[in-house]
Amino acid sequence: MKSKEKYLPILLFACVAMGVVIGGMVNFPKRTLSKQNARKVKIERLIDFINEEYVDDVNSDSIVDMTVNSILANLDPHSVYLPASEQTSEAEIMKGDFVGIGVNFYMYNDTVTVVKPLENGPAQKAGILSGDRILYADKTKLFGRKLPTDSLFNKLKGEEGSNVLLTVFRKSTNKKLKLNVVREVVPIKSVDTYLMLNKTSGYIKINRFAENTYDEFRAGLEKLKKQGMTTLIIDLRDNGGGYLERAVSIADEFLKDKELIVFTKNRKGTVDKTYATTEGIFETGKLYVLVDENSASASEILAGAIQDNDRGTIVGRRSFGKGLVQREMDFDDGSAVRLTISRYYTPSGRSIQKPYIKGEGEKYSHDFETRFESGELYEKDKIKVADSLKFKTKKGRTVYGGGGIVPDIFVPLEVKKGEENLAYILNSGIVGHFVFEQLDKNRNLFKGLKFQQFLAQMQNDDSYTSKFEGYLKGVGLDMKLENNKTVVKKYITAELARQLFGESQYYNVILKDDTMLKAVLK
Repeated sequence: MKSKEKYLPILLFACVAMGVVIGGMVNFPKRTLSKQNARKVKIERLIDFINEEYVDDVNSDSIVDMTVNSILANLDPHSVYLPASEQTSEAEIMKGDFVGIGVNFYMYNDTVTVVKPLENGPAQKAGILSGDRILYADKTKLFGRKLPTDSLFNKLKGEEGSNVLLTVFRKSTNKKLKLNVVREVVPIKSVDTYLMLNKTSGYIKINRFAENTYDEFRAGLEKLKKQGMTTLIIDLRDNGGGYLERAVSIADEFLKDKELIVFTKNRKGTVDKTYATTEGIFETGKLYVLVDENSASASEILAGAIQDNDRGTIVGRRSFGKGLVQREMDFDDGSAVRLTISRYYTPSGRSIQKPYIKGEGEKYSHDFETRFESGELYEKDKIKVADSLKFKTKKGRTVYGGGGIVPDIFVPLEVKKGEENLAYILNSGIVGHFVFEQLDKNRNLFKGLKFQQFLAQMQNDDSYTSKFEGYLKGVGLDMKLENNKTVVKKYITAELARQLFGESQYYNVILKDDTMLKAVLK
């Protein structure tokens, strides 16, 4: 948090979305050396030669990693190599849980600082509070060592039912405490929230498509129906995708028997079609799907199925444009490769994969900059579509392929034109860190307040916007917020609500005056 460089990845890669489809191991049979096998042997002999003869010590694992990355970089932007540390983390996220102590934390002045313990999680049960500094896990020192995040996670995770003795410093009492925490299975939610916006309109926010997504979604859908919901809004903004099968299962709840959901085509031309079944619990109510430039892959499968079957209305901005399907191959060292094995198509036959040049993955990922410059984030007419890629929905409406899902109802960015980077800052972890540090200075400012009292206090307090502007400048992001005061204040208030009152209260704030919801509910 001392330099601009720390936040550049947040800004530069805000649109990057990775689709995930788990596959089987690839089997390489032993045969007489062909030209292709000779190339494999050449790489193996080179690595052996370096290991045995090179004048200096060298990490052959890093050479292999570079080789794999170089090979994949010349394919497509979504064929990627995952080192063991990243693969383990992603596997847990997509599984939907892990075994640990249950806290949200970040490194504040090189100390593990608890932003908020998970409600009813093991840390909260043991007495851990927001603002506590975790100094030791058993006898392992966790502060002042510049430990990478994966190392910290490994110290706090463990076997279910195992104990870890945490030494914490509590700033509010200026005391050190020793607290024994029993590790438990900690859920990683993929459905952030579901709630009623009014007497008939329900809302469900999905942040990714993981193993548990369909079950979470179905549970929320059933509860909203019982509360009288006749209109459903599914929020897929900033949802980079995940398991295709989970998106298909959710689409099946809205489509009638034998309606096409999606189909894939591989290099051999083999087509695999997936149809809706007879069991959908919301096949007749009004349906809206919210998307933006970060909605990708499985999100686009769901949105495309709804749009092409004329089942609902897509609201927002053009989606990311990822129409490639990956299969994963695991290696013995815990790393993995995700290789593109096919393309998927929406029911009307369109591919929504945006154009790319092999070997230019960085340019591909920075497509959002092109969208800023073209003006398409503020005007639907600026969205470039190819007339040659026209397709028809079930009822004969024209839709376009070749670069994301174009919404039926367009909604521009909230922030003023020319200040688009602010939109990504507000949706990044920077706001959360700022809010935590404000609370850490004096938690008593909000002590004892109920939620409505908190809202009233924030309504009359405009100081946080100027404080945030100063905070951004301190981390190397010199931005003027004068033109976007209302939006900035909303995001800060929402984050304060999250850290003080919980996730549901965050959405009570952030969804108020939401421009996309206004477009639906007007």
